[in-house]
Amino acid sequence: MKKLFIMAILFVAGSTSMNAQGIDFGVKAGANFAKLDGEGFEGDNLTSFHVGGLVEINVFENFSVQPELLYSSQGTKVDGVGDFKLDYISVPVLAKFYLISDKLSLEAGPQFSFLINDSSPSVEDQLETKSFDFAALGGLAFDITNNVFVQARYVAGLTDTSKDAKITNQVIQLSVGLKF
Repeated sequence: MKKLFIMAILFVAGSTSMNAQGIDFGVKAGANFAKLDGEGFEGDNLTSFHVGGLVEINVFENFSVQPELLYSSQGTKVDGVGDFKLDYISVPVLAKFYLISDKLSLEAGPQFSFLINDSSPSVEDQLETKSFDFAALGGLAFDITNNVFVQARYVAGLTDTSKDAKITNQVIQLSVGLKF
């Protein structure tokens, strides 16, 4: 019985260390070029930022799943009114297909965002924002080294950010990150 218990512990420890080789943790930060887009709503790009962490789980040789947790500042500029700033906690869940093994990957997946701050200007016809935003995203990532990477993404809002009008988030993200 004691030998069986020791063998079980060694088996679990061995399989855990093998699986750990297929998981990378990381942090990233970068620029957002955001815009609210919709019927009768005209705004310009608002430059802001995003920052957060990620976990890349290697499923197959050239395929990974990468959930992230990000703080993302988005919104738009409106001439004569000011900046509409919407801050989110975003959770993208990406499928990563490596086009060049361990170097260049194509990323795509859904993003779930939760509004934590709306610092839009006070105007009479201010839009009432929704607390949840669902989006689809796609992009490319390039691993410069085993630890340093860069990413470029487009995030297209699929749900309205306003309770009053059909307006969606549109964001281009450029990131640099570090994997551990």
